[in-house]
Amino acid sequence: MSYKIQRAKGTEGSSVYSYEAPGHINCEPTRLHDPQEVNDGKMIMGITYFQPGGGTEFGGNPLESIYYILEGEMTLKTDDGVETVLKKGDSYHCGGGTAKSVTNTGNTVTQMLVALLPPQAK
Repeated sequence: MSYKIQRAKGTEGSSVYSYEAPGHINCEPTRLHDPQEVNDGKMIMGITYFQPGGGTEFGGNPLESIYYILEGEMTLKTDDGVETVLKKGDSYHCGGGTAKSVTNTGNTVTQMLVALLPPQAK
């Protein structure tokens, strides 16, 4: 298959699923698209729902990542110690292995779209 349509979470025909993500606290990560679903697909995409105070432990993963805030706000801490508040419409792009953490410092659930690209064989 060269494409896949994903229906909204909780609607008829949806195959969105929740999973446990290492280092994630007080949140619900969901997966919208897995790489094996489309031909030679390499992208992974999901939405994570962070409760107030929820977030991630400080660290890196091997995947190039883009985070986009759909609703709410998150405080991003990078490996240089800088903290930045990301609000609705803001995004953050980092390379694989980049150390960072995010924390929902607001008082509502934050929805963050997550796009991941695993390392490519050379």
